[in-house]
Amino acid sequence: MSSRGDSALDRHPARDDARLRMVVEDATMGRWEGARELLTSTGADWDRRIFRLQVLARVGARLTFADTWAQAEPRSGHALALLANVRALRSMADGPGRGRGAALEEAWAACDAAASAIPDDPAPYVAMMALTRFHSPPRDREWRTTVRQLWAEVKQRDPWNREAHHELLTYLFPSWHGTGGDMFHWVQEECTKAPSGLPLHVLPLVALAESHRRRLEEDDNRYGLTVHPWTDNPSTWHAWENWWARRDRHRPHAAFHEDANYLAHALSFAGRHQEAAQVFAAIGPYATDVPWSYCGDAVTLFRRHRAWAVEAAAP
Repeated sequence: MSSRGDSALDRHPARDDARLRMVVEDATMGRWEGARELLTSTGADWDRRIFRLQVLARVGARLTFADTWAQAEPRSGHALALLANVRALRSMADGPGRGRGAALEEAWAACDAAASAIPDDPAPYVAMMALTRFHSPPRDREWRTTVRQLWAEVKQRDPWNREAHHELLTYLFPSWHGTGGDMFHWVQEECTKAPSGLPLHVLPLVALAESHRRRLEEDDNRYGLTVHPWTDNPSTWHAWENWWARRDRHRPHAAFHEDANYLAHALSFAGRHQEAAQVFAAIGPYATDVPWSYCGDAVTLFRRHRAWAVEAAAP
């Protein structure tokens, strides 16, 4: 969707990463040279690298440009990292697996190859965490050990990696391999350790939204928005004070718009529209489906609460 006009929303997965948008367009036409140049220039900015790999992999999962690149440059760590993410997505395409099928083994081998090619890169381990979450049997002890080992590998390379934290939190969702207690205990523990200014302080809002989504699903609409968890919830103010107020305004992290949407959503449903206005202004046209879709139609809710926020902040 185009971003023209104040009310228009831009749903492109690259968000405001203009260079990534150009490479995605090239990739849809089978050209991989742009991806090589982009990932090479990204260097050791692991946060931006993982974001770009994930967006490119979503395109590559249904096309062949990543496979062609890896065949043309089989020793390229960048090509192998992209192929690992592509194969991980392909292995998940048919639904959660149970055990080590051929697609999983192929994806795991690609991740191993990528990790060997660029030893400092945490991206292959994040992809393996996703594979473990998706394909492991429910609450399997052996696979939980694997997750801990992969988590340790990421922490060794990039201790505050945003994507790895979100992947482990998703693993702990009750709908995957954890419980509500596991999920909330872990995010609170991580927030006590994370330095101020990092987007990891949004993690409790992610857990809160998932808890709300699951309760709606399980209670079959008997539990609704008249009793929602955002009113006077301390997690909202924790995210505001420890991330939003102290973030690096000149160099936002790659998934800034995803995290900002969580905060705007929480503030909006807490009735704090004046504060939400600041967040909506920074989001611009880059609305996300989650978590808005957990409370109704995502686009409708985003626009409605943005309008209320603009009105509340007006002189």
